[in-house]
This record gives sequence, C-alpha cells and structure tokens, in this order.
Amino acid sequence: MEMKKCSRIVFGVLFFLFLVGCAGPVVREATKVDMSLPVGQMQGDQFIGNRYPFKLTVPPGWQASSEYPKFLLQLGFDKEGLEDSQVFVFNPETQSNLQIDFSPAGQHAKFNQKTMEWLTTAAEGSFKEEFEKEFGKGAGVTVSSTQPYSLKGVPYAAKNFGTYTRKGVKTEHGWIYAFAEPYQIFIIYLLLEKEGKNDRQDIKAIIDSFEYIGKK
Repeated sequence: MEMKKCSRIVFGVLFFLFLVGCAGPVVREATKVDMSLPVGQMQGDQFIGNRYPFKLTVPPGWQASSEYPKFLLQLGFDKEGLEDSQVFVFNPETQSNLQIDFSPAGQHAKFNQKTMEWLTTAAEGSFKEEFEKEFGKGAGVTVSSTQPYSLKGVPYAAKNFGTYTRKGVKTEHGWIYAFAEPYQIFIIYLLLEKEGKNDRQDIKAIIDSFEYIGKK
C-alpha cells in the first residue's frame, strides 16, 4: 500500500484538530527542545531517549534508530514525512515497524482522556478516506473503534487501527495518540503478518515497554 498519506494524515489530523479552539489561558511555559542532543541510543536491549525523556525495549531481531530504514520508502512512505519522526523501531526481515514522534504541547493546550479519544477517532475518518482514495471504495479496509490505552508514565492515551490485506499479506496499521506533560506523543505502527513470525506479539511488547520518564 502507498502509506505516505495514510501514515502522515493521522498526525496531520490530530495536530490540526487539536489546534482548533486552543486559545485561552496559558497553562504551561513554552517547551524548549535541545535539538543538538542525539535522539537517543541503545543500552543493552533498551533504546533510551536523550532529546525526549522516554525508553523502550527492543525485542531480539528488531532494531531501533533515529534514521528511517530504507525499506519504508519501498513501502510507499514519504521521505519528508519520515524525516519528521524521531525514532523508528523495526524488524528488518519482515518490515513490520513503529514510528514514534514527540511534539511539545502549546502553551494554551489542555488535555484529558476524553480529548485524546475524540482526536484519535477523528483520525479514523481520514485514514479510511485516504485508503479508499488510493484503492477505491471497495478496497476492503476495516477500522476498529477507539479505545483508551495504557502507557507507562502517560496519563492520557488512546489507540485505533485499520486492517486490510495487500498482495496477500494481512496488515494492521495502527496509531496511538498520547499526552504526558509537556509533550504530545504519537506512535504509528505497521504490522505485516508473516507465517511463523511473532511480530504481533513483538509490537505489543514494544509499545507496552514504552515509558515516559519525564515530568509526572
């Protein structure tokens, strides 16, 4: 599938919808990110963030990098969009992968669980629209319902995903939108189910190992 639109449209919709109506009192100081810091590095089986305060565990056979794997271009991802993501975790053999983005929240932005779920659901419509635009109305994508999601150190998070079969490969394309002061956190994953592989289990383990270690 040509993923460049379906992936970035999720982030784009979440950014746009959240910015609408965000005027009001200042609730936090402007967040300054030291872009001179490396995004992070591997320590044993963990990727530890430097630029942003988080960590996650990388399963055997998977890799984590601040540079996108070249196969994502072959899958149809847009190079410019990939360069916006800070961390990539991927299985080079199966090409299943996750993209992780951090974005400082605006000074006026307020968050709660209901807001996260509403925004995550809003991205569902755009995901399906872009999919059908690419492959037609009868292309056969099934979008799940938004559910709250638990991430370590994160007070508010929600998840949704779409499933489809492309070139005989059952695929799940999911997105998680989360907030932990002072950052919006976006996780997009692409699960390519291959016989004899444990990518579904591995992706769940990676996401469940994610921990925000900044302000509580």
